[in-house]
Amino acid sequence: MEILASRFILYPADYAASLRFYRDVLGLAIFREYPGGTVFFAGGGLIEIAGHGAVDRADGGVAGPNTSAAVFLQVRDVYAAERDLRAGGVAIEREAKQEPWGLHELRIRDPQGTLLILAHVPEDHPQRRAGHTLPQP
Repeated sequence: MEILASRFILYPADYAASLRFYRDVLGLAIFREYPGGTVFFAGGGLIEIAGHGAVDRADGGVAGPNTSAAVFLQVRDVYAAERDLRAGGVAIEREAKQEPWGLHELRIRDPQGTLLILAHVPEDHPQRRAGHTLPQP
């Protein structure tokens, strides 16, 4: 499987406090903003603070119960990756599907239980314009 990009996603209980910390205290530059989240440059990588999927939600949020962080791996074809992972005996936590925000995502966990989100970005998705701020609703 070819990994095109990656970032760490944090699902804080207090989005505003985390946003202030990474932006104002650490002084990280903003790579991209979207409704409900902010992605920061972090040296050679990216850190995303996600206001959606907070772990205090009754259903466990987008990331699932007891998950406060995830590793996001962008792949060329998430459905092909799912077939390859299944063939290799990897347990699929959540099958690949298109999310409301437009990305096609698959969820698995590593042997320590870390959530891995494999995703591909459709050709017409605004994220293809990396670094551009998306319009706010």
